[in-house]
Amino acid sequence: MEYKSDVDAIDAFGEKIKELRKEIAKVIVGQDEVIKNVLISIFSKGHVLLIGVPGLAKTLLVNTISKVLGLSYSRIQFTPDLMPSDIIGTEILDQTRSFKFIKGPIFANIILADEINRTPPKTQSALLEAMQEKAITVAGKTYHLSEPFFVLATQNPIEQEGTYPLPEAQLDRFMFNIWLDYPSFEEEIDVVKTTTTTYEGNPGVMLHADEIMYFQNLIRKIPVPDNVYEYAVRLATKTRPGRPDSHKWADEYLTWGAGPRASQYLVIGAKCHAAINGKYSPDIEDVNHVAMSILRHRIVRNYKAEAEGVTIEKIINEFLKNE
Repeated sequence: MEYKSDVDAIDAFGEKIKELRKEIAKVIVGQDEVIKNVLISIFSKGHVLLIGVPGLAKTLLVNTISKVLGLSYSRIQFTPDLMPSDIIGTEILDQTRSFKFIKGPIFANIILADEINRTPPKTQSALLEAMQEKAITVAGKTYHLSEPFFVLATQNPIEQEGTYPLPEAQLDRFMFNIWLDYPSFEEEIDVVKTTTTTYEGNPGVMLHADEIMYFQNLIRKIPVPDNVYEYAVRLATKTRPGRPDSHKWADEYLTWGAGPRASQYLVIGAKCHAAINGKYSPDIEDVNHVAMSILRHRIVRNYKAEAEGVTIEKIINEFLKNE
């Protein structure tokens, strides 16, 4: 896989994304924006928190993406009794009376952490540490995880009894917070037609690990104009209440704003969005496209916002509108 220049490589990347989305569409009906954002996160070396009610094909989506990318896949069902060793693995005594490490499901390229808020913080932290370090340590020995490594964690927004919500500091580890909505009437008809017959979509493998890592590094090399850097950082800083450069809505409706990681993700996400759309450098429009999913879980509303019914989405749209 060689290209004459980075420009040719970006063109090839855009074509690959089109092919990927076409293959995924053989199995997943609709959800185009969700699929695009998940792909942006993968090629930006980020992780995704997916919020949606049961039955919206979250598991099927991740499984399908792992197939078309030619990557290994693990699903971990988070429950109140799940232990860290159930995720990362454990040491056992073998027949020779020496310790042998048995790898857990974390040793895969794509991890579906299903209902991550169902398990206690100690187990959540085991996964989140692996996400950050791309490695785990057991009995003083470090084991590196497979590259590329991507975690998609899901949460059910309608049932909160017996759950352990992720703290803001841990939520910040996720690049995107994506809300999965119900399909349209026409899309749901297509879903019912394809799932109540003998039809089986068989997506082909369109990429491999080496190609994915090549494109991940290519995205990092895309140049960014100074005005886009400034816009991204200004957008993040205006969410922080009580500062000279904060937005008036931040002072009025927020208790906490987005940290520097938001600025980083706004830029890298904008780079990837630009490349997908055939552009060789991102602009402000690309930053705005990824802003909602990046900022949604990084700002915290105060009591006044909750009392007046001012949503996170409305606040973010106000920040974007006033730029």
